[in-house]
Amino acid sequence: MTGTGEPEERTLSAPPPARGRAFTHTWWGRRWLRALEETVLDAAQLRRGRAYARQGAVGAVTVRPGRITAVVSGGDGSRCRADVLVREFDAGEWDRLLDTVAGEAGHLAALLDHEMPPDLVEDAENAGVELLPGVGDLDPECACEGWYHCPHTAALSYQLARLLDQDPFLLLLMRGRGRSALVGDLQARSAAHARSETAAPVAESGEPPGVPAAEAYALATLLPSLPGAPEPVAGPGVPPVLDEVVAPAPGVDARGLELLAEDAAGRARRLLAEALTPGHHATPVSGELTVWQDAARMAATHRDPALTARLARGCGRGVAELELAARAWRFGGAAGLAVLEGRGDGGELAPEEAARARASLAAAWADDEAARPGLRADGDRWTAGEAQLRYGRDGRWWPFRREGGVWWPAGGPEWDPAAAHAIALRRDEDS
Repeated sequence: MTGTGEPEERTLSAPPPARGRAFTHTWWGRRWLRALEETVLDAAQLRRGRAYARQGAVGAVTVRPGRITAVVSGGDGSRCRADVLVREFDAGEWDRLLDTVAGEAGHLAALLDHEMPPDLVEDAENAGVELLPGVGDLDPECACEGWYHCPHTAALSYQLARLLDQDPFLLLLMRGRGRSALVGDLQARSAAHARSETAAPVAESGEPPGVPAAEAYALATLLPSLPGAPEPVAGPGVPPVLDEVVAPAPGVDARGLELLAEDAAGRARRLLAEALTPGHHATPVSGELTVWQDAARMAATHRDPALTARLARGCGRGVAELELAARAWRFGGAAGLAVLEGRGDGGELAPEEAARARASLAAAWADDEAARPGLRADGDRWTAGEAQLRYGRDGRWWPFRREGGVWWPAGGPEWDPAAAHAIALRRDEDS
C-alpha cells in the first residue's frame, strides 16, 4: 500500500564536493559504503569513483523504489547515466517491518528526526528483514558498460552515502515505500492496535472506557512535532537539472521548469529572510503581479538574454521594451515600473511641491548659479539635456537618462531632486 500524497520518487541536488573530509559521518552511511567497498572487485575503479564523487562529478540523484540514478561526468569529459539497483521488499517483508516499527514508538520518532536507530535495524533483522544492504546487494548498471561497479556507479554510491546521512528515509524509499506512505501506514496500524487493545463493553455508567495513557502517548509520538524556526540561509539552493537523467516527456519544457524552480527558490529565500528579521511583522499583500510586472521582475532578477527574449515573446512585447522595464524594476520594483510607464503617475505637481523642488535645486547650486541645470517642467517630468527627473506618487524623484533617444531609468528614487539629477548624470550605475 502506498500513500497518495507523495510521489514514489525524489530527485535531490548533489551536495557540495566532499574534498578533504569523509563521505559519511553516520553509522548507516558507513554500512552503505561497506556494502559497496566489500563488493567491488577492482580497487582501482573504486578509487576513481571516489575521486569523481569528491570532485563533484555526480549530478542530481534520483531515488525511486529499487533504483538510484544520476549522470556522472568522467575524467575525459564524457557523461554517463549510472544506476544502482537495490532489491525492493515484498508484501510480507513490509508487513513485518511495519509491525517492528509500530511496536516501538521511538523507532519512527528517530526516523522523523533523521536518525536510523541501531535497535530498529536489529529488530528488523530479528523479524527476517534486512533493512541495510549487504555485500552484493548493490547491483550496478552503467551506460559505459564497464566492469562490475565501474567508476560511475561507484561515484553514485559514494554520493548517496552523503544523502543518506541527511535523510535515512531514502533507504526506505529504495526498498519500496516513500515517507508519506510509510508514516500513514504506521499511524493507521498503531491506531488499529490501540482500538483492539481498548475494545471493551461500555461501563454501566454509559461512558466509553477511554484509551490507556500509555497507548495515547505512543500514538502521539508517532506524529511529527512542529519544527523550530529555521535558520536564515545564505542563498537559495540549486534546483535539480531535470533533463540530466532522461529526456523530458513530449510537451514538457524542462528548461522552463528549471527557471521557475530557480525563481521560486530565490523568492522563498527572500521571504524567509524577511520573516526571520527581528521586529518583522506580516503586512497584507497589496495584490498579485500582472503578467507584465512578473516578466519585468524575472528579467531583472536573472539577467539572462535568452530568458528576456522568451519572456518578451510570451508577453507580446519587444525585447528592448522588456529590458527597459527590467532596469526600472531593478531600481524600484513595481513602483519603478509604474514611474517608467505612467505618464502622470505623480500627476501635476501641486504648486507648493514645485516650489519646494525649485528651492532645493537653487540651494544645491547656490555657489555657482551659472552651472544650475535649466530643468524644463512638463507636469511631473522635469528635463534638462540628457537628464530627466520624474515625480513619483510618494513624493520622490526618479532619475532618468537619455540613451540612444530612449529615456532609461538611471537609479533609485530620491527625496531631493538635486540628488536625483546628480544620479541621472552618473555613468557608473547598475545597468
